[in-house]
Amino acid sequence: MQTVIFHSTIFGPIHSRRLGVSLGVNLMPNDGKICSFDCVYCEAGYNAQGPGTDGIPSRESVKKALKRKLEAMQAEGATLDVITFSGNGEPTIHPHFGAIVDDVIRLRNTYYPQAKVSVLSNATMAGKPNVAEALKKVDNNILKLDSAVASTMRAINQPVSANVVPEGVIADLKAFAGQCVVQTMMLRGEHNGIAIDNTTGKEIAALISAYREIAPRSVMLYSIDRATPEQHLEKVGKDELERIAEQIRAAGIQVQVNA
Repeated sequence: MQTVIFHSTIFGPIHSRRLGVSLGVNLMPNDGKICSFDCVYCEAGYNAQGPGTDGIPSRESVKKALKRKLEAMQAEGATLDVITFSGNGEPTIHPHFGAIVDDVIRLRNTYYPQAKVSVLSNATMAGKPNVAEALKKVDNNILKLDSAVASTMRAINQPVSANVVPEGVIADLKAFAGQCVVQTMMLRGEHNGIAIDNTTGKEIAALISAYREIAPRSVMLYSIDRATPEQHLEKVGKDELERIAEQIRAAGIQVQVNA
């Protein structure tokens, strides 16, 4: 069974195909997973593995660990493009997410002022005022929308709450007034005997309609790159991603493809 891959609060730096040289900030446990989605493609595995025993890191421990790492990197002369909130679950679930964002921005300004601060979020908390306020402060507010069709969203993302539906997510993303990037994983396959495919004409048309409503800074289209907990998934190739991207660009929306 695919399990968590981030075993520390600060991890990397790693090379991100979307963001460059990235230092990760994991606000979830180091030995378990806590997420409001249970995506079939999540590199950190399914939620069924449990939250572990370490618990979520405190604000102070995140700040201290990041400071130590940035100091060490600076002393080594290492380069850094971005500090990215990611890890073993949804970072915006952390009760002190907003305060930690402020800490990270201050540390970035001190040690690597040229680096960006990014958040990879599934958008389930984006409608909460304190979370939205924090997300507006970062350089790259990257929010997930894998499908604008309810049944497909449920199949791919398996939201923990039945209240999470495309219409609500789209409305929350629209409220950022263009101050966000929408991230969409394109995939095909099967899970629990149910076919999954968000590359069909119907799916792409629904996504384009949603993108138009949200009016994001850009859209990131990407495909499976690492091991997934569901074994019956197909990676969508770069040529197909580019064909899908051209349809989206024709609607006047900027698209970045990461195959």
